[in-house]
Amino acid sequence: MSDREGSRWVRGRTALAAFVVVTALAAGGVWFGQASDRASAVDAAPKTSAVQDVKEDAKEPGGLPGVRDCGVGKRAVKPHVIRLTCADEGMVATAIQWKVYGAREAYGAGVVQVEKTAAGAGGDAGFPATFRLYGPKPVDGTVLFTGLEVTYEGSTPLGDTTEMYNLA
Repeated sequence: MSDREGSRWVRGRTALAAFVVVTALAAGGVWFGQASDRASAVDAAPKTSAVQDVKEDAKEPGGLPGVRDCGVGKRAVKPHVIRLTCADEGMVATAIQWKVYGAREAYGAGVVQVEKTAAGAGGDAGFPATFRLYGPKPVDGTVLFTGLEVTYEGSTPLGDTTEMYNLA
């Protein structure tokens, strides 16, 4: 191999290595650029159950208490969204994943979405929280949870670490 052929081979290999590095950096930049989109996906979640078409489990557990959004409407077992302030819909529990859902209590975790007009908040925000449904009672021929306890996992929209809501 002459010097000229060897230098061509080295230049080709260098160009290939540069191409691989640039491609990897570009792909990584796109992935990291979308990280903020993934992190803010909860903030962009619909704020009421009326606009969120959430499919419930195919088989609804029989005999378990349900929840009616703001005490009206259709009963939902293991709801993914619960409005907390019904008058202005400024605070909504969203993305709820139930860890335990029984006949007496239910425990889950999700995010409380707060619109900027609610509670004087500076902008729309999401607050991670845990949820406890309690107080099952017969209401209009069906059994419903009548109370909701919200415990925030850090900063809170109203300054309280725990808030109680009447659901029926």
